Amino acid sequence: MWNNFKNGFIKENPVFGLYLGMCSSLAISTSLNNAIGMGACVTLVLIASNVIVSAIRKITPDEIRIPVYIVVIASLVTVVEMVVHAFMPELYTSLGVFLGLIVVNCIILGRAEAFASKNGIVASAVDGLGMGLGYTFALLLISITREFLSTAGLHFYNPFNSEQLLFGFTIEALEPYTISLFSASVGAFLTFACFAAIFAILRNRSSKKEAK
Repeated sequence: MWNNFKNGFIKENPVFGLYLGMCSSLAISTSLNNAIGMGACVTLVLIASNVIVSAIRKITPDEIRIPVYIVVIASLVTVVEMVVHAFMPELYTSLGVFLGLIVVNCIILGRAEAFASKNGIVASAVDGLGMGLGYTFALLLISITREFLSTAGLHFYNPFNSEQLLFGFTIEALEPYTISLFSASVGAFLTFACFAAIFAILRNRSSKKEAK
């Protein structure tokens, strides 16, 4: 169970290892707020969908299991979207259409089919948590890199009150050297490529150690 949890960070990281959920990862990773907000939403949906799919796996006919999984995921995403819209309107606006597109995020349906449909509730919940945190970890790496390189600082605002700065700094000495490219879509691809290469190296080293 512990291996399933930690695999979501390096070996089977959804973004840098399995290359899933790429659209939202690259599109909304312009700031810490977006990364943490999307990561939290995906993690909640992953845990809940894994638990529900695991609970109904024995009574779900194989012929309709995928449509059933999609209905479960869509229902959960709708609830999360409504909560975010009601209590965190700024985050809802920032995430835009990508919040609703969690329904078709390959990570969630993939874990439901590959793991939750074959394992118990507790193990499925742990798997969902590990994959969700791994996805959030990847978003944080991309967003921190992009925001720092494009603004020479990092800022995190209260998701319930966008005017309240919870954490932030700007290195004035680096402001003349900011790279605005990283606030654009091409910056997202460059950042992703660099981290994907780093994670590939880490996985290769881990595989060689296991082989020995």
